[in-house]
Order: sequence, then structure tokens, then C-alpha cells
Amino acid sequence: MNLSTMNDHFRKEVRPALISKLEEFRLLGYDTITEEELWAFLVRKKWKKDKEEKKLHEIVQQILSIKVSDYISFATIESYKKTETSLEDDHEWKELLK
Repeated sequence: MNLSTMNDHFRKEVRPALISKLEEFRLLGYDTITEEELWAFLVRKKWKKDKEEKKLHEIVQQILSIKVSDYISFATIESYKKTETSLEDDHEWKELLK
């Protein structure tokens, strides 16, 4: 079983912390971030290198300590990864460099 699956069973229990963090983001003007996106940030960024399952209080603490700038940096990098740009011909390079 991978770590994200192990921590997923806490998701329902920590949902109030997730909602609280999303409300904080909305107060700061970031109202398009979803609960699913915030959870993906935790799984793919915060817990990426963890070797063992976290305790409930550790998960809540990490959720509440997320900074908007950390999430935005993660989301930006993820969007770059998803963008497929094949610049194989000279015309595409010229268009990009305009």
C-alpha cells in the first residue's frame, strides 16, 4: 500500500481543517482552489518523501500550516508539467520567441 492511500483514510476526519484552510485562502482572494486540489498538494508535495503513515494531529498541523505561496508555487509547476509543448519545428520556436 502506498503512503497516499495510507493517509487517505484520514481525509474524512481532517475535512474541517481542509475547509478552514480553503476559507482562509478565499479571504486572501484565492477562491478557485478546491478541496481536491489542496489534498493533491499535500499528497504530491508535503507527503511525497514520507516513509511512514502520519498521525492525525500531524496531518491537521500540516494542513493548517500551508501557505498560499507554497500552494501557488506547486500549482504553477504542476501546470507547466501538464502543458505539452512540442517545439520540433522552427516555426514553433519562432512563435514562442516573439
